[in-house]
Amino acid sequence: MDFISFDAEKDARFYFAAGVCAKQFRLPADSVILKHAHDYDHMSILAAGRVAVTLPHEQQIYDAPACIEIKAGAVHQIQALTDAVWFCIHPDKE
Repeated sequence: MDFISFDAEKDARFYFAAGVCAKQFRLPADSVILKHAHDYDHMSILAAGRVAVTLPHEQQIYDAPACIEIKAGAVHQIQALTDAVWFCIHPDKE
């Protein structure tokens, strides 16, 4: 299957409150946020749609609404199986 190129940083919307950043992505069907990792645990929320989250040794399918924990150092990729709305919830020092 061919995937749509998706510039996660360019297309993100940011929300800030009490030391937390919520990064919102509107993912068209068949788009992918490419493999990446963070040096901290964080939560992700699938607010709408269906996605596949790929980790080094597994792939999990989620249907909204879903809350997903991503551990520090875990290389992960998000593939939109339908149009989806995805939030990454991170600590924020600002």
